[in-house]
Amino acid sequence: MTFCLGINLQDGLVGIADTRVLSGSECISARKVSTYASEGQTMFVMTSGLRSVRDKTLTYFEEIMAEEGQEFDRLFKAVNAFAGQIRRVAKEDKEALEESGLHFNIHTLLGGQFANDRSHKLYLVYPQGNWVEIGQGTPYHIIGASGYGKPILDRTLQHHDSMRFALKVGCLAFDSTRISAADVDFPIDVILYVKDSHRLVEHRYEKNDLLDMSTVWQEQLRRSVHELPATSLERIFTGLDTRSTVLV
Repeated sequence: MTFCLGINLQDGLVGIADTRVLSGSECISARKVSTYASEGQTMFVMTSGLRSVRDKTLTYFEEIMAEEGQEFDRLFKAVNAFAGQIRRVAKEDKEALEESGLHFNIHTLLGGQFANDRSHKLYLVYPQGNWVEIGQGTPYHIIGASGYGKPILDRTLQHHDSMRFALKVGCLAFDSTRISAADVDFPIDVILYVKDSHRLVEHRYEKNDLLDMSTVWQEQLRRSVHELPATSLERIFTGLDTRSTVLV
């Protein structure tokens, strides 16, 4: 499984990707985010799904960028080119994969800003090659293991939040996923893009780097549960004989 999170904020983009890859009985670490930066073109790509499909699609896409990249003045044009390579790989490999019992699976988050984009963009590309833009209403998307971290993001994250706040919330979403999903783990790669900067900032975090934040979060979460008002819940305990009670 994978945890890749893309966040689209008023001031820029935040990307977080884990590095754990399971291959049969083997567990390895591998980078799941790729970055591209040249004059007027700044973009990151995060993927989940079959590693072989991901690697072949990226290889084809990088060839397109080398040959035709100068023609892409807006990010959606590069997204269309990437989607085209997904369809190309599907034509070449999908039938053989399915005959072997493997599902053709690749989900992709592409974010960045090109020369003629009025602002930064974040896109989600499906295995069929179609795509949607991640906008202000729900300013994030997770590909891979999405269920564990989604509640934190839904309850806290808004489009106008700062990048610092979003990164903090995103790391907590990853931490919740890591705790509950054995196939998601450190190290994580973080990508930051500030609006109109045309420059990506990258950093890798190991477990010990974020241990303090994870520990404090867990302690405060337990404390908050204890402090929650729960008058209605207390009614069930009224008159409860803790020595011998059967609830049916």
